[in-house]
Amino acid sequence: MSHEEAIEALSQSELPIEQVRKIFDAFKDNNEIAGMVGMNISRKCSVYDKEQGKSDEMISLLRDLSDVNDMGSRWAVAKNHFTPIDILEKLANDDINLVRALVATNPNTPVSILNKLFSDEKIVRDGLSGNPNTPVKLLKVLASDSDKMVRLRVAENISTPKEVLSSMVNDEDTNVSKAAKIKLGETK
Repeated sequence: MSHEEAIEALSQSELPIEQVRKIFDAFKDNNEIAGMVGMNISRKCSVYDKEQGKSDEMISLLRDLSDVNDMGSRWAVAKNHFTPIDILEKLANDDINLVRALVATNPNTPVSILNKLFSDEKIVRDGLSGNPNTPVKLLKVLASDSDKMVRLRVAENISTPKEVLSSMVNDEDTNVSKAAKIKLGETK
């Protein structure tokens, strides 16, 4: 299979995971193809065939993709809900802040890792603010973050308790204030 044929095949979401694996194995040192593999499995797990994400082949591919140089592949692994915890833990230490931020958004990331990511840079805290598993003690701190988008995601987070939302009702940003009020049932 040529490079062009591999790219074409990977653009098809219905491509069986076994074929995706064969392409990855043949071109694993090619960042463009590794990125396409990451995109293909993201589509499979999130839109087209959620059950496929649970397959041994998918888990094996997620593990292998977590080691490639292509940043986009690691992004795909970091946000994938089927990524094993040990891989999320590894990616929580990735050199690229966006990879760490996507680990922070992943609802399957354990609380121990979320706690660690809290002291990371702003983009990573942004990820934490919308994660439904972010501990309440962290949501309380994030509710007064200097970044309005962090506060907005806290206000929209399904796990933010009412007492935190109440403290956000008078936020200086009208979108944050409105989101908090909506969650509290004070406005439509």
